[in-house]
Amino acid sequence: VDGEVLWPNSEISVSVSGDLRLIRANNLPGHPTGIYPIGAQDDAFQYDRNPNSIAAQSVVLDLPAVPDIAATPTCLPMGMIGFALTGVAIFNALDGLGRDAPAHEIQDACGGHPERFGQYHYHDLSVCIEDPGAMAGRHSELLGFALDGFGMFGPAGEDGVWVTTQDLGACHGHTHSVDWDGAATELFHYHLT
Repeated sequence: VDGEVLWPNSEISVSVSGDLRLIRANNLPGHPTGIYPIGAQDDAFQYDRNPNSIAAQSVVLDLPAVPDIAATPTCLPMGMIGFALTGVAIFNALDGLGRDAPAHEIQDACGGHPERFGQYHYHDLSVCIEDPGAMAGRHSELLGFALDGFGMFGPAGEDGVWVTTQDLGACHGHTHSVDWDGAATELFHYHLT
């Protein structure tokens, strides 16, 4: 999607209070987006006529500060499954028809687009999420939080080696020591690959 719209009123705060991690945001990204709705003059219009505009959303998440692994894994819901530190929702990787969303829906240069209520979101790892750890050959940085409270890290695992689906468990994560609230902690976490 064409365009480079800036969102100077992007807001996100992440804090820990007792046993909870509090995330408050307006879901406007801290990076530029494309122009939505997609205009008829945009080349993307012939493939996807997304008529939705990006609009601020009230995001209030109270997640466990130190989450526990569930006894049994469960499937992800449709819609938001996590929240990126860029101030943007992370949705399930499937579109409304159950297809690979990044392959079937047009996104902007940062890999995002708005849904019908204006919530801008990613379905995949955005190129606009900075990951200095991965770029320096170290473990990826914390990029966001899943709705179960576990951290979502970038594609680089231990020793800076990029992980693949085969390196991760059924839920696309694994356990080893990561920086968690400023301390090295042995903790299950996800990787966006």
